[in-house]
This record gives sequence, C-alpha cells and structure tokens, in this order.
Amino acid sequence: MSELIKWFEKRRETKAMSMMQRHLATTMSAVEDLEKAINAAVQRKEKETKEAIERVTIAEKEADRLRRAIMTELAGGELPPPDREDLMHLIKRIDMVADWSREATRILSATPMEDVPENLKQAVIKMMEGSKECATALRKCIDRMAEKPEEALHAADEVERLEEKVDDLFENSRRLLAKEEKLRIGTAILMNELYEAIEMVADRCEDTCDQVRVIIVRR
Repeated sequence: MSELIKWFEKRRETKAMSMMQRHLATTMSAVEDLEKAINAAVQRKEKETKEAIERVTIAEKEADRLRRAIMTELAGGELPPPDREDLMHLIKRIDMVADWSREATRILSATPMEDVPENLKQAVIKMMEGSKECATALRKCIDRMAEKPEEALHAADEVERLEEKVDDLFENSRRLLAKEEKLRIGTAILMNELYEAIEMVADRCEDTCDQVRVIIVRR
C-alpha cells in the first residue's frame, strides 16, 4: 500500500482531509446545478436558469478557495514531497470539474435556447445526464480510495466507461448539429461549445480517476 493511502487512513479527521471532502462536495454541487440550469433553460424557465447558474458560479469560486487552502495546508504538512505532489495533482483535477461546469454555464447563458431545435436540446440533456453520472462515480471512487482501494479502482473503471458513453453522445450531438441548415451560425457555434464544455466535465472526471489509480498503485 502506498504511503499516501496510509496517510489517508490515519488522518481522516485532519483539517486537510476535511477541506478535501468539502472541495469534492462543492464540485459535485456545481455539476448538479449545471444539470438543473440546462434543464431549466431547455424549458425556457428563465428565473430557474439564472438561479442555477448563480449557484454554479458560487460553487466554482468556493472550490477555487478550498483548493488554495488545501495547497497551503499540504505545503506545511508532513507528507513526503512525492506523495504531496500526488495529492495536489488530485485536488487540481477535481477542481477542473468545477471549472468546466462554470464554463458550461457561461456558454449556456449566452445561448438563445428559443432558437434551438428540440433534437439539439434533447442531445444536450442526454450529454449532461452522462456527465453527471461520471461525477457521481468519481465521488464514489475518491470516497473509497482510503478505506477500500479495490472498490475505488472499480469505480474508476466505471468513470472511464461512462466517459466513453459521453464521448459517443458528443459525437452524435455534433452530427445532429451539422444537419441543421436553418440554425443561425452564432447559435450553432454556441451549441457546439456547450456540447464541448459538457464533454470536458466528463473528461476531467476521467482524468481525476487516473490520478486516483496512480495514488493507489504507487509503492
């Protein structure tokens, strides 16, 4: 077992571990509220859309704050430099999930959904469902990392499988978009960027699980 995993087991109640759990929960909130924002936008519920986007903004800023605080805490800790670096990489990758959730809301807020055909709206909903599934599996992966590493590795495999599903949905979404000859070019560009941002949420979940694998198997 890696020294970092042993550190996790012995220090579950430390300040750094507490902040890491809050950082992960905040990131999950950003993903969940992104899905709510997309669903509200598709249904033309402006108030609900704006409220969900604002929650994503707040969550992303809080995740950034926690990331910086965790880095400061780890810098003065007792972990050996290689293990500290592994953990910092893990936190940075989790943070990218929140960052891309925020980027998706920026694009969403500029996209005139009233001009978007129903098939393109349904495509973005399905992609978002897949990305949220990735984030949920990622949380399970990280939660199991210290106590049940084997389960964490299985969860990492699940994240990878779900990310591939999102990739397929992304490819299909772009095909649908390419067929929409009457869609204004500006709206088409924004929809493509929205698809890409949602796909990046899933990608960053997969990247984070790769780092979990590194931590678990490192000797």
